[in-house]
Amino acid sequence: MTATALPGSELLAHMAAHDPSFRDRTAESLIAVEKRLLDCAAESGDPRVAALTGHIATAGGKRLRPLLVLLGAEFGEPWRDGVVEAAVIAELVHISSLYHDDVMDGAELRHGVASANALWGARLAVAGGNWLLARAARLAAELGPDMVRFQADVASELVVGQLREMTGPAEGEDPVAHFFQVTSGKTAALLAMALGAGALRAEAPASYGRALTEYGRQLGIAFQISDDLLDLLAPASATGKEQGKDLAAGVPSLPVLLAAADRRPAGAELRELLAAGPLADPADRRRALELFAHSPAPAAAEAHLRRRLRLARAALDALPAGPAHRALHALCDYVLSRVAPTVGAGALT
Repeated sequence: MTATALPGSELLAHMAAHDPSFRDRTAESLIAVEKRLLDCAAESGDPRVAALTGHIATAGGKRLRPLLVLLGAEFGEPWRDGVVEAAVIAELVHISSLYHDDVMDGAELRHGVASANALWGARLAVAGGNWLLARAARLAAELGPDMVRFQADVASELVVGQLREMTGPAEGEDPVAHFFQVTSGKTAALLAMALGAGALRAEAPASYGRALTEYGRQLGIAFQISDDLLDLLAPASATGKEQGKDLAAGVPSLPVLLAAADRRPAGAELRELLAAGPLADPADRRRALELFAHSPAPAAAEAHLRRRLRLARAALDALPAGPAHRALHALCDYVLSRVAPTVGAGALT
C-alpha cells in the first residue's frame, strides 16, 4: 500500500462491506489517526531525525493495530476522548518494533521501500525505534495511568518475545511450543493490547475487554503464521518484503520448523541447510525455499492458522452483535484469505 492510499482501506473493504455507514465512520476515524500518527512520528525539531523516525510511518502499511483500537472502542462509547490517541500509541509501538526487527533480521525492505537500517545503518535505526517507543510512552502518559500500564506491558512482552526468539528453546523444549510462546509475546501481545486499549478508552464493560484481548491474542498468532507463510511462498513484489528473509536471518518460523521435521529426504536436506545457521548464500536460500514449497509444511502451518482463528472466533461469543462484531469475524476471513492463494499454489507432495 502506498502512503497516499486511505489507511486501512484494504481491510475496511473486506470487513465492512455490509455496513457502509460503519465503514465510512471508521474510515473517517482512521484518517484522523493517520494525521496524528505522521505528526507524532516526525515531530523532532531536527529534520534529519524526523526523516529517520517518520520513514516507516510515511511508507504506509495496513494500520491494523489502529483499526483494532477503533473496533475495540465500538463495544463501549467510541466517541470518547483519547480513542484516536490510543490508536496512535498502538501504531507507534508497532512501528518501533519494525525498526528493531529489521535490524535483527538484516532486512533491506519494509512496505516496499528501503528499510531504515538499509538507509541509515543499524545503530541509527535502533535509535529511531527507541525514539518512537519513547514518543508512544509520552502520549500514553497524557491519557493516564491505565494507558501507561497498557503501553508498558506490551513493550515488555515484545522484548521478552524477542529475547526468547534469540535464545531459542531450552534443552528438551518442543520447538513448536517455543514458537507459540515467542509469537504470543512478540506479535500477538500488541494486537491484544490494541483491542483492549480501545475498549478501555471507550469505557466498555470489563468482560468485553477480556474477550477482545483473547481474540486479539489468537488473531495475532494466526497473523504471524500467515506472515511466515507469505515470507516463504510469496515473492517480494507481492508483499513488499524480501522473500525468505526469515531464512536469511535464521529465524525459526513455524512453517520452517514443520518442514524441517519432515522425515523424507527433502526434510533431511532442509535440516542440513538450516544447521549451518542463517542462510546468507542466495543459492542456499533459493534451495531452502524450493524444498519448503514442495513439503507438507505449508498445509500443516495453515492447519495451525485455522485452529487459532477458530479460537479467536470463539472469544467473540462473549460480545454483543453489531457491525464491529461482524468486522472482527470478517478479519478472521481476511487473515485466511492472505495465504490461501500461496498455500494452494505450492505443489504439495
